[in-house]
Amino acid sequence: MPEQHDQAGEFVPRKPRKGVYVLPNLFTLAALFGGFYAIVMAMNGRYELAAIGVFCAMVLDSLDGRVARMTNTQSAFGEQMDSLADMVSFGAAPALISYEWALKGLGRWGWVAAFVYMSCAALRLARFNVNTAVVDKRFFQGLPSPAAAALVMGFMWLMTEMGVSGPEVAWPMFAWCLYSGLTMVTNVPFYSFKDVQMKQSVPFVVIVLLALTIAVITIHPPIVLFALFMIYGLSGYGLYAWRRAKGMQTSLFSTSTDEPDEAGLHK
Repeated sequence: MPEQHDQAGEFVPRKPRKGVYVLPNLFTLAALFGGFYAIVMAMNGRYELAAIGVFCAMVLDSLDGRVARMTNTQSAFGEQMDSLADMVSFGAAPALISYEWALKGLGRWGWVAAFVYMSCAALRLARFNVNTAVVDKRFFQGLPSPAAAALVMGFMWLMTEMGVSGPEVAWPMFAWCLYSGLTMVTNVPFYSFKDVQMKQSVPFVVIVLLALTIAVITIHPPIVLFALFMIYGLSGYGLYAWRRAKGMQTSLFSTSTDEPDEAGLHK
């Protein structure tokens, strides 16, 4: 590689090329594959596998940021990549799958509901990226896109397991897509679990409860997972009503209209 020199002929050291961290982006790519896999399975009529693909993408998406922080490999590239993967796995995939499964028979109302969900997911992710001056990091502003995808896909998975076809529940799916999508762009606070520290010691009973939770989920995953995310999807409105009844500030966030800094971006 030839050496670089300035106009005076002096040696100028070459700047090292910026690389991309492999480990966290590997989890992000795996989450992206989960969304792609879900779309392909829905095209083949395997809707239960499509739902599983989205839920696997959720697990992988929750790990990439933690892995990046634990290994000190955060980067603006990884944060942008994470947002794009989330748009596919939790925005486009649930909208397309729900339309293919149930909403297609509703005509224009079907694709309107699917588009509203997908556009709300895009707006929610964009708003998250430019949020500044967050008052309380324990809460999300609006329903997180993975949880919204879990509500839509969980309903489809449960109905499929019960032998109910999509056209039979087209209007409930219509309403569910609108609820999940519009809840993403509200100012309703949802607990983020970001104050849970994995490195801190916990009482033994906590480990027992985690083991019981896993055991309960394995009894019938579609019912248990859908019930858990439905409770979470309603919890924000309960918290909003409680804070309002107590005379507390209901909006915990302010949104910046300035261009975001690279270091501040994240899904």
